[in-house]
Amino acid sequence: MKQYNVYRNIRVRALIFGLPVAFFALQMMAVVGSLMAVIFSFNLMLLIGVGLVNAVLYGVLLKLAQEPGMLQIGVWFPHSISNKKITTL
Repeated sequence: MKQYNVYRNIRVRALIFGLPVAFFALQMMAVVGSLMAVIFSFNLMLLIGVGLVNAVLYGVLLKLAQEPGMLQIGVWFPHSISNKKITTL
């Protein structure tokens, strides 16, 4: 009988509409929030602005998903690694 390995980290690389799951959740929260704003205060300019903001957010999230290095702010690793014992005198 053939056995298959269980791949538990499938959510790490899962994409929905080209976005990772966390970015997709952020996009959906923005869409739900904008729908609530439109429903409770219907205004034509608000409707246009919300659509524009959601489109720009989707574009930014797609760009961040394609180039994850843009999110790196600080230096992750030191420039030199040493095995010297650190003494405090």
